[in-house]
Amino acid sequence: MANPIVEIDFTVFPKRHTCVGEDVSPEIRISRLESPYCALILSDPGAPGGEFAHWLIWNIKKPDRIPENIPKTPEVSSPFAALQGTNDFGKIGYNGPCPPKGSAHEYYFNLYGLDAPLQCAPGATLAELKQAMKGHEKEYSGTAVATFRRE
Repeated sequence: MANPIVEIDFTVFPKRHTCVGEDVSPEIRISRLESPYCALILSDPGAPGGEFAHWLIWNIKKPDRIPENIPKTPEVSSPFAALQGTNDFGKIGYNGPCPPKGSAHEYYFNLYGLDAPLQCAPGATLAELKQAMKGHEKEYSGTAVATFRRE
């Protein structure tokens, strides 16, 4: 089984997708996903307090892309159905990079192929989502990485 591919159009986050811009989620292209569902976690594993979750979205039915500017709601109905969790800012949905001034951080878009929709309530935390994924993960790809430095 080939690993799914996750692609974004940048290696450095455009301000539009960060806390110094509009803070909207970027478009993400997905190919070679064989699982019927997926989850996406955007996190900064090098944050001072450990892994910092910026976006948790799951129960996406086999997408070929996740469009830009997904609504910041626990339950997404358009442009596709999905659930979103509470990020480490304490908010629902996407919140982009916002590191301390001067230091560059790396952000990972990790895609998980799932065999079925997860029984995980909207608004779940990163720990709750990871627990719900146990036993359902069929594929994994963490290939999309981008950096951001706030000046």
